[in-house]
Amino acid sequence: MAFLSVLVALVLEHLRPLRQPLRHYQRYTLFIHWLERRLNAGETSHGAIAWTLAVGPVLVAVWLVFFLLSGISPFLGWAWNVAVLYLTLGFKYFSDDAERIARQLRAGELDAARTQLGAWRGGDASRFSADDIARVTIEQVMAASHRQMFGVLFWFVLLAPLGPVGAVLFRAASILARRWVESRGRFGLCAQRVFHIVNWMPARLTALTYAIAGNFEDATYCWRTQADSWPETEEGVVLATGAGAMGVKLGQSVNVGGETVWRPELGTGQPPDADCIDSAVSMIWRGLVIWLVAGLLVVVAGWVS
Repeated sequence: MAFLSVLVALVLEHLRPLRQPLRHYQRYTLFIHWLERRLNAGETSHGAIAWTLAVGPVLVAVWLVFFLLSGISPFLGWAWNVAVLYLTLGFKYFSDDAERIARQLRAGELDAARTQLGAWRGGDASRFSADDIARVTIEQVMAASHRQMFGVLFWFVLLAPLGPVGAVLFRAASILARRWVESRGRFGLCAQRVFHIVNWMPARLTALTYAIAGNFEDATYCWRTQADSWPETEEGVVLATGAGAMGVKLGQSVNVGGETVWRPELGTGQPPDADCIDSAVSMIWRGLVIWLVAGLLVVVAGWVS
């Protein structure tokens, strides 16, 4: 049932991808901002209480609905899995953004590409060169594939007996870690630590997937030698391995608001261009196929035994 839930949710997400603005995401963001305003006194314990209040009730509600629907009919429980997975997955609309930026770069529409990238990543991209845009876009699409697809699927399958609780846990932990990263004092430390724990294994499985889908030797070399230099370790594992698998260089300094922002260099080979953005998206879809084939083999092995 878990494999079928994943397959149907992915098909739905591909055929009818969610589009901005995401209403459920906006409502949840308003809720966690309200919690931060109410509870943020600059201490780690306050952040832990806020994290529990932001995640705990949602997980209980998701599980309770699954339990009640499954009690009525297994099909209803399965449909709830598919619906929640559909709402927590979100890679397709980001891959569409990446492909749109690639088309703009090929057409020489740098201003449009900068605007699109800036709206996506939530930062200033007005001074990015074409090389900067290509690099940062590939980084964004790789990070999105992990946070909004591979990580969600990993935790959904791992906690499948609880319905879609795992998918919601990963997405909520990811959102809180990103939203509270710059919170005053030590308030955001709990969210960072919890996501580090939740994200440790999925990040490495995503990196391994990129290595298998691309150049395995270069990918594992970059993983071993470059991942730790990135500010966020798990994201560094994903990006360094993905860059090595593609044979391109990511990271490096960019001009943000007239100031040069230093970033470690990741990967090997040449700087990426617009075509490399499409290649990154293709590699990610190949990785998804690898996961689906592996899941199908597990299901077949269970039937045979």
